[in-house]
Amino acid sequence: MIEPIIELKNLSFSYSKNQPILKNINLNVPQGSIYGFLGPNGAGKSTTMQLLTDILQDHDGDIKMFGKSLKEQTPQIFTKIGALVESPALYLHLTGYENLKCITTLKSIDQKRIPEVLKLVGLEGKGDLKAKKYSLGMKQRLAIAMTLLGDPELLLLDEPVNGLDPSGITEVRELLVKLNKELGLTIFISSHLLSEIEKMCTHVGIIHHGELKFEGTMGQLAQRSSKHQITIHTVNAAQQLLLIQEKYKHSKVINENQFQVTLNSKEETPQLAQYAIEKGVPLYQIKAEDGLENWFLSLTK
Repeated sequence: MIEPIIELKNLSFSYSKNQPILKNINLNVPQGSIYGFLGPNGAGKSTTMQLLTDILQDHDGDIKMFGKSLKEQTPQIFTKIGALVESPALYLHLTGYENLKCITTLKSIDQKRIPEVLKLVGLEGKGDLKAKKYSLGMKQRLAIAMTLLGDPELLLLDEPVNGLDPSGITEVRELLVKLNKELGLTIFISSHLLSEIEKMCTHVGIIHHGELKFEGTMGQLAQRSSKHQITIHTVNAAQQLLLIQEKYKHSKVINENQFQVTLNSKEETPQLAQYAIEKGVPLYQIKAEDGLENWFLSLTK
């Protein structure tokens, strides 16, 4: 069995005795995975990131990376880790190439890596452009390029698509999947966006109020949300719902012209539609709600 690249055992942290931020977190990040660390704002994601990067140090429990205690490997371990915590720190008056050159100088990395990482993140030909002229997505890819200069085995990314427009989000998501598949990088991503995590991650951990509520593969997460909710647009929803409640008891009115039915599986949707038609319910729209997202929201409310 391959040892996890990140292993947290009973990790707890607080800024004061009466304000625990993390409560006995047990977490395992498999090597070669894209691991999504999910939770609403304030759940403890950024604190965990700061502990993993040794920005915060005073904690209870164990942090192991690459099979050894983090404390035993600091600071040498950071030659194997690329980290982007909070917003990217770029010199906007410098070019993309010059920003990367600053990092190579600070870390004594060969400048030959700069064209390589610019190509990796899709910014070849843009290195001579000043960073202030980059789009938000380009700035984020430049920041990720900075984390790649040392040829790391592990990337730690805190909210990497936060604040980006749909185009920028797609660019970053496709880049991370590419880095994982082509370079074999293990990527640990914190985010509050389930929809994005769902599209790129192999494994997920869900944290809420400092407690880990779920950990497993995306398939295992989907299985936890086995119920499927169907929203039906009609007229006089309360009246129409009475016509189908004899068969579909798990249903409720949403508003004047919408009601919702909970099914055991999406395969039951055609039977629901047929039954509603037989009962004379006007069907203007039938919409399947995302069971996974609903389950996540109910877990983190």
